Amino acid sequence: MRRYMLLGWVLLCLVLGLALFLGGLPREAAWAWSIGALPVAAHVGWGLVRSLLGGRVGVDAVALAAILAAVLLGEAAAAAVVALMVAGGEALEAWAEGRATGALTELMARAPRRAARLEDGTVQEIGVEAIRPGDLLLVRPGETVPADGTLEDAEASLDESALTGEPLPVRFAAGAALRSGAVNAGPAFRLRASHEAGASTYAAIVRLAEQAAAERAPMARLADRWALGFVAFTGVLSLGAWAVTGDPVRALAVLVVATPCPLILAAPVALVAGIGRAARRGIVVKGGGALERLARVRTVLFDKTGTLTPGRPRLAAVDADPALGREAALRLAAAVAQGSTHPVSAALVAAAASRGLSLPVPDELAEVAGGGLAGSVEGHAVLLGAEGFLRSAGIAPEDGFGVAAQVSAAAGSVAWLAVDGRPAAAFVMADGLRQEAPRAVRRLRALGITRIVLVTGDRAAAAAPIARALRLDAVLAGQAPADKIAAVRAESEAAPTAMVGDGVNDAPALAAADVGIAMGAHGTAAAAEAGDVVLLVDRVDRAAEAVAIARRARRVAFQAIALGMGMSGVAMAVAAAGYLPPLAGALVQEGIDVFAILYALSALRPGADEAAPASLPAEAGLAARHAEHAGLRDLAEALRAGAEAIGPTPAALPALTEVEHRLRAELVPHQQEEERALYPAAAARLGGTDPMAPLVRMHAEMEGQAERVATLLRVAERDWPAAAPELRRTLFALEALLRLHLAAEEEMLAGMSAEAA
Repeated sequence: MRRYMLLGWVLLCLVLGLALFLGGLPREAAWAWSIGALPVAAHVGWGLVRSLLGGRVGVDAVALAAILAAVLLGEAAAAAVVALMVAGGEALEAWAEGRATGALTELMARAPRRAARLEDGTVQEIGVEAIRPGDLLLVRPGETVPADGTLEDAEASLDESALTGEPLPVRFAAGAALRSGAVNAGPAFRLRASHEAGASTYAAIVRLAEQAAAERAPMARLADRWALGFVAFTGVLSLGAWAVTGDPVRALAVLVVATPCPLILAAPVALVAGIGRAARRGIVVKGGGALERLARVRTVLFDKTGTLTPGRPRLAAVDADPALGREAALRLAAAVAQGSTHPVSAALVAAAASRGLSLPVPDELAEVAGGGLAGSVEGHAVLLGAEGFLRSAGIAPEDGFGVAAQVSAAAGSVAWLAVDGRPAAAFVMADGLRQEAPRAVRRLRALGITRIVLVTGDRAAAAAPIARALRLDAVLAGQAPADKIAAVRAESEAAPTAMVGDGVNDAPALAAADVGIAMGAHGTAAAAEAGDVVLLVDRVDRAAEAVAIARRARRVAFQAIALGMGMSGVAMAVAAAGYLPPLAGALVQEGIDVFAILYALSALRPGADEAAPASLPAEAGLAARHAEHAGLRDLAEALRAGAEAIGPTPAALPALTEVEHRLRAELVPHQQEEERALYPAAAARLGGTDPMAPLVRMHAEMEGQAERVATLLRVAERDWPAAAPELRRTLFALEALLRLHLAAEEEMLAGMSAEAA
């Protein structure tokens, strides 16, 4: 407010002086202009003293000298314009910072202060500081979720744009974990608080935003050092012009156009603008220093679980005793898995539910921590767990059984099933890549990141496929937290390094890196506190976007400084030569200042390397087609099972006929719908010449293989021995092609989102 009041005072005196001058009162006009300029000189002088006491050379010394010299030399109008330039520059800086920090300010302003607690059938209005874990809260339409908790009602629709930058409301089902700071975009719902408000997500975000607003950026300090040299150069040039010409007005003209406002203001405004832009994309950067360091990063280290992978295992394959069958084996395993909260158990239950299997309730269920489960299901003794768990019960996989699972175990984990004392099945679990991970790595490469390393506590066999799929430069597996710190420090010695992670074990490495990037959406509070950058969206590609934003902000800051100071240098030379009098020079410098600050604000806009994710119209059906992929993966599993079931007799013919029916009922309509609506919309967003052609070509090949299966089945009804070998080869080929197609399509469309209907 004081900046705007000072600007108003200078404007008032400037206009008054102009009126007096035009009214034939030049002496009174000079007094008015001087009265307007001298308070600004006092303000600048006080700031200069504080800078010197703080150990910094005040770069406003040139402006102070220009105002005082202009008053003493009778150039009161020039003094008033210089004062206007200084006061206007500060006001413009305040406005620019307000624009740049708008997203952070909005984050802090939206922090909930009141909550409605349900107790004994009544609604009590309480302050958020009174919320305790276990409280039942009522969140009404339009209200902000006051604390982290669990949804107690059937569903809720939340606007999470303040947290993630995503504009579309998100629907949650009963039991979902909700984060504070989201806004209720639907009917009222009940929330069971899991944390106090001060320990919830939004409170942590507000603390991060406050940290970001308070830090002074290294580039701003760098500008101070440059300004020192600029002040010295200005002094030499102005005194030289005076000495050569004997005209002190020449020295004044140089001082007037030499005010280094672009140098003082452009860097911090650009960096704060970058912080504001990042906040709008769900990326909280803890200050200009972190942003400036992020812009210089050349090496990125990634944690694996929860960062490059979702951290939630899924059932990838089932290898079962033919006498039992895959479906029956999964049903028994999922039945006992209901009694555990282990991620593998949850994956088995989810896989059974997706196949529509009804699960019996197990009896005599017991869980061995870190080992497995034992129980009775429909009269059968069932064991489910790691290989060591079965061996401790005197059960070992028979020779030849589970070969596929044992091969898969080299890169993943296997849950073994024993029924009535005999090994019955092996369930291969996989924690595959995040869909957006390959895109994130490619974008980092395009941004000039020269080295990308996977650092994980997992086994080398589990880490190698991830690194191979992403084409990473190195893999450091089996790393304890102390090892991760050592790895970060070793990489930092060669180049500025960023570490991306999400767990408690990553927090020390995040703190040790030049820049720690924490996955804050579902990561731990320890990681978020240790990181310099916190991703509020559960997408690893936002790390690459953060780098792009930082690079652009730093580049804009340098460009604004170079352009502003370059124009000031030209104006100084013209003034020293006597072609730019003090009053005209002051007006020119005012224009330069405005240009430099407005240019710095361009960091709020996305650059060429920050292309926004393409969005597809709702009628393209992106979400629906992706939802169908789970069923198609189950179909791929059925293709493999059908191929493996082919033997010397046509006993598998009914099951194969059912698989062929699923190809016609599920695969072909899915592909036709993609080519009708989804692919044309995606091609329009991707640009280029027919970008979806490879996927369409895969569609054609799969349809041809499906027709081949149908033909071979008709032959098999007449001559099974002749058709069986070719039918087996075709089913395996179709399974491999289908899995490859799903992976390729998901990666190609990973950066796209659906627009609201």
